[in-house]
Amino acid sequence: MTPYADRAPAHLLTFLEKHSVNFEFLSPGVPMPTVLAAAAAIGVSPDLILKTLLFAGEDGSYVIAIANGTRRVDPQLLSAVSGIERLRPAKTDVVLNVTGFPAGGVAPLGLPAGLPVIVDAKVMTLPVAYGGGGLEDLLLRLRPADIVRLNSAQTARIVDDGSELGTLVEATAAPR
Repeated sequence: MTPYADRAPAHLLTFLEKHSVNFEFLSPGVPMPTVLAAAAAIGVSPDLILKTLLFAGEDGSYVIAIANGTRRVDPQLLSAVSGIERLRPAKTDVVLNVTGFPAGGVAPLGLPAGLPVIVDAKVMTLPVAYGGGGLEDLLLRLRPADIVRLNSAQTARIVDDGSELGTLVEATAAPR
């Protein structure tokens, strides 16, 4: 067991162990309300920090968007990939109710089955990254490939970075 694993939500730890994920929990002991704060707290580039965000459609459907660094998820790009119209970031109470994790600490693994997950294509260029560890002051080191595999996630360009690349959509077929 890794340090700080005893602080992680039980369902997240059970999921990680059940699926033999190579992971480590980090708790730097300082607030990490932003990507920049989290990167500074553990001494890594902001591009290695993942955001796991819940978006809600006006029809009551949800989608998880995972992106890295300080870039913003573009709701229009996410909508085009997910097929859910009029996406907006979910409210804090909804995030906890839908994902089982508090906003600011949503883990990229251990999410409810059936919740669609879209991972920004740039995340997949990273050999390792740090995402929410299920609590606002806990980070989880893991491989982005595990995020896609264990969430049966799609990868696509969902961050408006000004590039001219078309949207890359790649479905994976792995069970949760």
